[in-house]
Amino acid sequence: MNQPLVVRPITTDEHLAVVTDASGSFLQTPGWGAVKIDWTHESLGWFDGVDLVGAALVLYRSLPRTSRALAYLPEGPVIDWDRYPAATVTAPLLEHLRRRRAFSVKMGPPVVARRWEARTLKDAIAAGNAQKLSDVPADSTSTTADAVVSALQAQGWTRQSSGAGFGDFQPRYVFQVPLADRTLDEVFSGFNQLWRRNIRKAQKSGVEVALGAACDLPAFHEVYVETARRDGFTPRPLSYFERMWKEMRAEAGPDRIRLYLARHEGRVLAATTWVKVGTHVWYSYGASTNEGRELRPSNAIQWKMIEDAHAAGASVYDLRGITETLDSSDPLFGLIQFKVGTGGEAAEYVGEWDYPLNALLHKAFTYYMERR
Repeated sequence: MNQPLVVRPITTDEHLAVVTDASGSFLQTPGWGAVKIDWTHESLGWFDGVDLVGAALVLYRSLPRTSRALAYLPEGPVIDWDRYPAATVTAPLLEHLRRRRAFSVKMGPPVVARRWEARTLKDAIAAGNAQKLSDVPADSTSTTADAVVSALQAQGWTRQSSGAGFGDFQPRYVFQVPLADRTLDEVFSGFNQLWRRNIRKAQKSGVEVALGAACDLPAFHEVYVETARRDGFTPRPLSYFERMWKEMRAEAGPDRIRLYLARHEGRVLAATTWVKVGTHVWYSYGASTNEGRELRPSNAIQWKMIEDAHAAGASVYDLRGITETLDSSDPLFGLIQFKVGTGGEAAEYVGEWDYPLNALLHKAFTYYMERR
């Protein structure tokens, strides 16, 4: 890089090409902007001379009765953070967003700071001497992440997190199953004994997992609402998932988003969605009924999605968010316990960062978010 990076709007085709080539987050695709109808959106590109070297979906949420907006880059920008120092990436971004009259900027650089292998976590849980992930020495760390964090702090960005460990908007901690250079037999052998037994039990019990179509979204949503009642969260409306299906498949075809249904004797027991960008596949939404859990449909449906991700050439299957807790008495412990059984690895990203462009409005917004 011989000259400063320049940020300017780009076409959706240019934007999509960058994100796809980098296997960037589906939250950074132009199609995701179309899903988020409560926000306006913009495709931005980073140029090194004449070369387009990065891209981002920026979502804007306007403050009522003002011309100011929050600018949010979920799991972005998508750029080579090893090649381009963080300050050179963020400086032209902030300049552009000032012109757009953003009062505050939130972004989540997709840079992994630490990784823990399943065996490491199993040993820590069994020993009972660690209450959270950060108590356990990581199996790998990233000097790039250290440089990004230092640069953002020096520039005046602040990192936000919630007590549960999920972060403000997107999870800071995720669980991933590596698929590159592994056969399906090797992936299956990497599961713990309980996972392998549950998959076989589901198969022997007659649980059948199949791809769904748009007409099956109401069946998915019914199970999803039941899950929301059980787990105590507010469900999204059916129209949200119908919009996801329409916009994401319109952008990149049927492999961008899939629906999976696990049935037993014709009844849907579990349902999930997968999303694929480049060689990265995500398990994005999941739901299960209270009845039939002994048949292990959740294990069966995950295994089918992993099989299909492997067949589609994915290098990683991403189970998305976990909390940092390793405390077995914590109600959220079951989430990481379930995912550790896949034999994958926990990953910590550098997190989501805020930058105030208008100190007063930023402070008021932060106060509101802390008390939601």
